Amino acid sequence: MESGYYTEQELEAFGFARVGRDVKISRRASIYGAQHMSFGDHVRVDDFCVLSGKICFGSYIHVAVMTALFGGSAGITFEDYTGISSRCAVYATTDDYSGDYMTNPTVPEKYTNVINLPVRICRHSIIGTGSTILPGVTIGEGCALCAMTLATKDTKPWGIYLGQQCVRVKGRSRKLLELDISELEKPV
Repeated sequence: MESGYYTEQELEAFGFARVGRDVKISRRASIYGAQHMSFGDHVRVDDFCVLSGKICFGSYIHVAVMTALFGGSAGITFEDYTGISSRCAVYATTDDYSGDYMTNPTVPEKYTNVINLPVRICRHSIIGTGSTILPGVTIGEGCALCAMTLATKDTKPWGIYLGQQCVRVKGRSRKLLELDISELEKPV
């Protein structure tokens, strides 16, 4: 019986830039531009996710069902121990919505102004369900975005952020740093 995840050989055939140990990508995920993607160790991408463009995953990362990652040429970086819940979207690329340019990929490039700015999700951060992160945003170390948060600007480390204005509502515990197992899992 066929597994719900691609085998090591199938992952190799995609032509990813790098694939670490224990990488699980659902057979129901959509992948565009595999040569621009790299995966550390212990990464899982669930069903119905879309991965497009330049994306770099560290280790111990989970991308939940129906999440869309649009790395474009600027890229999205997920540092170690990060997770993104279901139905989230991360954009490192977007059309210019000012009205000065036309939008959508069917319009000739000379009439558009595509914005490409890197996105970084720093270590120990978690993104709640239904959240959206826009180009150029860095989610600081240890941050938690509550469900349905819209991140249009950088967050400061170790905060919990909420809502369409991405307001810091309180600090976040750093106790999980004591649980960091990266040193324990290194090959001998």
